[in-house]
Amino acid sequence: MVDSTRKSGKIVAPGDQLGVIEEFTPGPGTYAEQGTIYSEIIGRTLMDMLNKKVSVYPLVRALGVPQVGSIVVGRVSGVQSRSATLRIVKVDKRLLSGFFTGILHISDVSPGFIEVMFDVCKAGDIMRAKVVSDKNRVFHLSTADKNLGIIYAFCSRCGHVLPLGRQKMRCTNCGRIEKRKVAFDYGKGEI
Repeated sequence: MVDSTRKSGKIVAPGDQLGVIEEFTPGPGTYAEQGTIYSEIIGRTLMDMLNKKVSVYPLVRALGVPQVGSIVVGRVSGVQSRSATLRIVKVDKRLLSGFFTGILHISDVSPGFIEVMFDVCKAGDIMRAKVVSDKNRVFHLSTADKNLGIIYAFCSRCGHVLPLGRQKMRCTNCGRIEKRKVAFDYGKGEI
């Protein structure tokens, strides 16, 4: 890079030369090879002349990935006696182009005792949960808060949306009675 073009904000591609390690230290989005600093990503340069550091910041925001503390929404894909799996399609308020899988263990459902997961959710239900851990690249979820839980439940016999009941939900189509751990805004939240 010639001195006259050493400005912040210049768009660069992977492999573009940004400087040498005698002048700058490599920052985020860069790498050094044989004394030369190159761009690692497509982005805009940031030349910090005070600290003698060069960085490249991406032009496009990264894909939303669930982080510890994120509120996620997804469809229950499977239920076993002690856990349920959730296909995450929304992180905070952002819809994802792909999906991630989360696991809800029975101990993270509510502060009280839950006997079996089948009383919490069924496959196909839409659930809001909080990411409490991402250990080993597995998203562990919790529904212990009152704003977390099932936001839309479907009858496991006929598939109709279940109306909110006090302790149990009764299908208006087939009459089947089922239990769920529902969020306080059940049936009102957007997916």
